[in-house]
Amino acid sequence: MKSLDRYIFRQIFTGFVMISLALVCVLWLTQSLRFVEMIVNRGLGIGMFIYFTALLLPNFLTVILPVALFAVITFVYSRLNIDRELPVMRASGMSNWAIAKPALILTACVMMASYSLNLYLVPKSYQLFRELQWELRNSMSHLLLREGAFNELSSKVTVYVRERTQEGQLLGILVHDETIPERPVTLMAERGALVEVDGSARVIMFEGNRQVVDSNTGKFSMLYFDRYTHEIPLKTQTNIQRQPEARELMVEDLLTPQDNPLVGKNDWGKHIVEGHQRLLTPFLCLSNALAALMFLTAGQFSRRGQSRRILLAILGVIFLQVASLGLANVSAKNLQLLPLLYFATLVPIPVSSFFMSWHPRRSPKRMAKELKLAQSGQLEA
Repeated sequence: MKSLDRYIFRQIFTGFVMISLALVCVLWLTQSLRFVEMIVNRGLGIGMFIYFTALLLPNFLTVILPVALFAVITFVYSRLNIDRELPVMRASGMSNWAIAKPALILTACVMMASYSLNLYLVPKSYQLFRELQWELRNSMSHLLLREGAFNELSSKVTVYVRERTQEGQLLGILVHDETIPERPVTLMAERGALVEVDGSARVIMFEGNRQVVDSNTGKFSMLYFDRYTHEIPLKTQTNIQRQPEARELMVEDLLTPQDNPLVGKNDWGKHIVEGHQRLLTPFLCLSNALAALMFLTAGQFSRRGQSRRILLAILGVIFLQVASLGLANVSAKNLQLLPLLYFATLVPIPVSSFFMSWHPRRSPKRMAKELKLAQSGQLEA
């Protein structure tokens, strides 16, 4: 790149990194609030919590990258217009494409990064996220007992824990087991522990009592103990088959959902559209970049500002995003409309390219006059 290209590229790249980091932090914070309950009530460690929520970051980036790219290009080229740098470049003979070269180089890099995310990082990270979430909700349910609440380990077993120490000891335990409907059992103990052994939970309790009521005779019996062990059957991940979501599958699996027995026939359309979106989403980066460049590099300079052009660029990008999301939802129900998704994503690229290439002919005398006026800050629209 020439020194002028490096000057513009440095500004765009710096702004792009800052905006992306800011948006990632905001989205990560808002999404993490959904899982704070795992720390407060379920005793999930800070390290595991950070790892758990960090697995969602690649999914955030697929949305953030096109938005950040559009925002930084709009800001930088608008400032170049306001500072009279862009009119000087144009009046010196540079075409719109030459002026847009640094932004297009960054756009190409962002598109490659977006393809890396869509084709590999997003499905892999989201698959790890879903597997960890499934494990926390099922096979590790005995480790996630909420304090001060009634926890249902199964449809017939309820456990209450007053407090859980850092060592994993449970204080103030109440277990109500209706596995045998005719003889429901209630256990109460001062302290104890809950561990998983071969698909069942074993409650080890100290200093408590065991209460049984025979529903046939109505006879009540109570047994006091110093130490007691009670077996509880658990519904774990080993006997439940998890259905994968579309976001955790590779593109080749999304485009052939009929080959996956875990995907229901009603979800085939959603998976196929998700696969095509993985291939199309990186082109939104190019569409957004060209939309910003078209409105900010084409046309004449105005000392009154670029607010109208910036507004038009923003509205155009919002329209593209809404059209893409709307057509994706419609195409999932009717796959015959899938070409419209390609149309809405790809057509803005040649349209923006045409308007960037087209400009009225100007004589050398007119260009010299514009250069002189631009340098003096007196150029009018």
